[in-house]
Amino acid sequence: MAKKALFSGLIMDENDNPVDVGQIGQETYYIVNDAGFLRHIPSEEIDRQILKTFTDQISGNEDYLSKQAASMLGQDDIFTIAILKNQMKNIDQQIDSILETGIPEEVRAYLGMMGMKITINYHGEIINLTLPSKVDDGDSD
Repeated sequence: MAKKALFSGLIMDENDNPVDVGQIGQETYYIVNDAGFLRHIPSEEIDRQILKTFTDQISGNEDYLSKQAASMLGQDDIFTIAILKNQMKNIDQQIDSILETGIPEEVRAYLGMMGMKITINYHGEIINLTLPSKVDDGDSD
């Protein structure tokens, strides 16, 4: 049971309306407005699908991503990069921890600025997931 919605502010419904987040008891839900009927979808179901997509994208790109993350944190020394790279290689083992602690607001804002957008239907199924992509460095002469 997730206590935080990881991707709050990044999820839209099929009509491109933002999906709200709410809590019932200790469980967090994404709330989709279906013509006035508010459908509550457990955030963990959607968040796990998104995290699975992330882990698939990270696999094989740990070097690049660890350097970018360290730079974004302002700590681009070799030790921080090595730690981040190791964490990325083992990220599938950390999903439960990520669901428990959440994602910092700054990271969500950064993902939004980089173009991340998730579209779900009224049943909580992801119908489109736009992820930030690696920008071409322009080094091809």
